[in-house]
Amino acid sequence: MRYLMLLHGNPPPTPPPADLMEAIMTLGEEATRAGVLLDTQGLAPSGAGGVRVELSGGRLSVTDGPFTETKEIISYAVYELRSRAEAVEWATRFVTLHRDLWPGWEGDCEIRRVFGPEDFGDQAPGAPGEQ
Repeated sequence: MRYLMLLHGNPPPTPPPADLMEAIMTLGEEATRAGVLLDTQGLAPSGAGGVRVELSGGRLSVTDGPFTETKEIISYAVYELRSRAEAVEWATRFVTLHRDLWPGWEGDCEIRRVFGPEDFGDQAPGAPGEQ
């Protein structure tokens, strides 16, 4: 199963410490060697070109960032894992690095399972019997 992990944070006014960045790279290398990390990147703040396209009441609206949420989505990662528990384990390790190596950092990691063809049964494109 694939899991998307979204890191939300309120970074302190100081840049991330070098030892945190090194620890993140080491954890990423470990996950890559284990064959579970598929993709990861940091994200620019919503005020740096972020846009929200919303549909409400039949009307579309476009809003430029920054958005009013108190925590920014600062990075994402996509993992291929066997279980939700395994996803929680990887996310916990990542957030723990921030706690231990960046004093004052606060945030959370939201974990979402990514749907695959198996979640849609016979309706999935390419399902057995479908041409």
